[in-house]
Amino acid sequence: MSKLAATSPALKTFHHLGELSIDEVRALSARALELRSGAAPANLSGRALGLLFLNPSLRTQASFQRAAQRLRMDLVNLQGDRLWALETRDGAIMDGAAAEHVREAAGVLGRYVDALGIRAFAGFRDLAEDLADPLLNGFRRHAGVPVINLESAMWHPCQALADWVTLEQLKVPRRAKFVLTWAWHPKPLPQAVPNSTLCMATQRGMEVVLLHPRGYDLHETVLAEARRLAEDSGGSLTVTDDRATAFAGASAVYAKSWCSLRHWSDPTAEAAFRAELRDWCVRPEHLAPGARFLHCLPVRRNVVVADAVLDGPASAVLEQAENRLHAQTAVLERIFA
Repeated sequence: MSKLAATSPALKTFHHLGELSIDEVRALSARALELRSGAAPANLSGRALGLLFLNPSLRTQASFQRAAQRLRMDLVNLQGDRLWALETRDGAIMDGAAAEHVREAAGVLGRYVDALGIRAFAGFRDLAEDLADPLLNGFRRHAGVPVINLESAMWHPCQALADWVTLEQLKVPRRAKFVLTWAWHPKPLPQAVPNSTLCMATQRGMEVVLLHPRGYDLHETVLAEARRLAEDSGGSLTVTDDRATAFAGASAVYAKSWCSLRHWSDPTAEAAFRAELRDWCVRPEHLAPGARFLHCLPVRRNVVVADAVLDGPASAVLEQAENRLHAQTAVLERIFA
């Protein structure tokens, strides 16, 4: 382990990248790049990592499994479709579909493993409930061990850290212009990735532009957090619906679709609301010379982004995906520092 990582305090939770100091994030990023360059991972033999996926996963699941193997950890990998339905409300009368309360589920798993990763997306039934992140926060309260957010209703810190690492790897200047643009998608998607992407870029100190059609605002609490992080880092945040101005001179363009807050629990109304926005697809003409294109994957080709961008020299999506492995290895090292 690098001297920097070895002397850093252990992480008690990994919930939202903005909860860490800039120096802590930079240390994790530097360690991830060391690991990518071939540095030997720590030996965490005797430690156990639990992973609970209540929603689909390709990169998060594969990269954490591989990270645990590299660190010589025992692994308990659980899929939500094979588990009891979970209740999160305190005082609930459990005479419905839920067979187990998060208090017992978290408490039991916390006695089996030394750290626990949880993936629990937004439910799209009630916006206020999703903003409270009930499943993820239930595990944080009751597991008794460090909890890693593998993507919740609100945040995806593992993706955000890998994106920070990718920007460092590509030598994108910390004060460069970074555009997070909304893109059309046939389904309403959660806001966890755009929330985390916006905050990652402002925390890094970039000139951040949030680009979206009218009606696709991110939640005011997320915008307030992004502005706080920009102020702390010396960065900036601009929100616009003007694509030509937004893309001009950008060093990095990050595309992502997300659901409108006003139609959060009504997919029919959301589909009608976005019906005329299919031209919000990133094409080569949107990228300034030398700009890099980023996306968290999976991505719908010629819907979110054109083939010519994904298959061209601007695309960094596979670098981002690889950096999930190295960033998460660094996080696990820090948890047991």
